Amino acid sequence: MTGVVYKSTGSWYTVKSDDGDFMECRMKGKFRMNGIKSTNPIAVGDIVDYELDKTSDAVTGTINKIHERKNYIVRKSVNLSKQLHIIASNIDQVFLLVTINNPPTTTSFIDRFLVTAEAYGIEAVIVFNKIDTFDDATLDEQLYLQHIYQEIGYKCLRISSIEHKGIDKLKEMMIGKVSMFSGHSGVGKSTLVNALEPNLNLKTKNISEQSKQGQHTTTFAEMYDLSFDAKIIDTPGIKGFGVVDIEKEELSGYFPEFFRRQGQCKFNNCLHKDEPHCAIKKALENDEIAWSRYRSYLQILEGDDEHYRTDIYNDDRIASDESRKN
Repeated sequence: MTGVVYKSTGSWYTVKSDDGDFMECRMKGKFRMNGIKSTNPIAVGDIVDYELDKTSDAVTGTINKIHERKNYIVRKSVNLSKQLHIIASNIDQVFLLVTINNPPTTTSFIDRFLVTAEAYGIEAVIVFNKIDTFDDATLDEQLYLQHIYQEIGYKCLRISSIEHKGIDKLKEMMIGKVSMFSGHSGVGKSTLVNALEPNLNLKTKNISEQSKQGQHTTTFAEMYDLSFDAKIIDTPGIKGFGVVDIEKEELSGYFPEFFRRQGQCKFNNCLHKDEPHCAIKKALENDEIAWSRYRSYLQILEGDDEHYRTDIYNDDRIASDESRKN
């Protein structure tokens, strides 16, 4: 029998058959997918073959084959930095939920996520959530970030799950597709899913006032069938997002605004750091590329950890002014 993995708890997998029935399955032996060293060889979204386990008192199944994936999205495993964690597979689009200060989403996190989506061929949409909580300063920062990413070519949405603003537009984009929601803990993924499909009634928690960080409500990735002909994969909140399997020479190709200009660099193997006649650095000095994006590029290139955005709205302007002085 063939089905799609709807939930993964690490040892058991909920599989929906072609007939629409759900079956709890376990994995048979060890799977190696194209040499991928991952902590979870089977992920939500995988198409699998399974057979009924006749030796068990309960009706369960055993997965014996994983079909070839259309795509997948990964991050570094939390405990095993040399291994990958496959977040989900066979995705049509991913919605990255971003909040400005409730909790803060780093530009480094956004850019690392977008680079990974570009590398694995998945369309990414940035969703600015909790717009109902904005004051004037927060609104300025959000609109500035939106301007940066829209200029690059990314679709951006502004929503409020509480006040139901922007929800209808989001629904339109999801019809007929498998969508994944991702972002830091506390950005409102489960609340948004409940706004899209109230009958699901997913658990939600408030932001910790002391740490201003989100609290985990989603423990495992899980796919849901929605009433308006859409599927959604809800994922646990991610604290950090390590970029993996990308060579230094390839990295700029996953920054669309870099890729469009890198053919104008003097050297074909230009890393856009210290090389002369670099089109990327020239565009940076002319305010055609955001300094926050360039800093993210250098952090990934040099293997640095993510850094939190403090005041990106003013930070980019300060960096731009300094470059003109020099």
